[in-house]
Amino acid sequence: MRKGSIKSDRINKEVARTLSEVIRSELKDPRIHPLTSVTAAEVTTDLKYCRVYVSVLASEEEKEATMAGLKQAAPFLRKRLAETVNLRNTPELRFTADNGIEYGMHLSKLIDDVKAKDDQVILQRGEEPELN
Repeated sequence: MRKGSIKSDRINKEVARTLSEVIRSELKDPRIHPLTSVTAAEVTTDLKYCRVYVSVLASEEEKEATMAGLKQAAPFLRKRLAETVNLRNTPELRFTADNGIEYGMHLSKLIDDVKAKDDQVILQRGEEPELN
């Protein structure tokens, strides 16, 4: 199986979907924040390892606690993955923080702030702001 093939993409998506479902519905660890989502999973071509990208919308302390909770829950998650997804090997899970969602929200806020300031300047001139 080559990296970037349709089969590997399908496996990555199924692993990410399954882990997301198990984390959301079956993990009872209080350290894991409710706003935790699996953004992606990358399984190696030999199916031995899987890097799981996790986004947590919380403070830094809660993010660290969530990552520690996920690391400790990795054997349980791997077992549930083996029961759900039929793979030749069940990959060892390695969790990585993904800050992409937070970064996107930050950029969106910056754009909204600039637009609001621009609209204020236009209103001060007595002109009508554009409706976009």
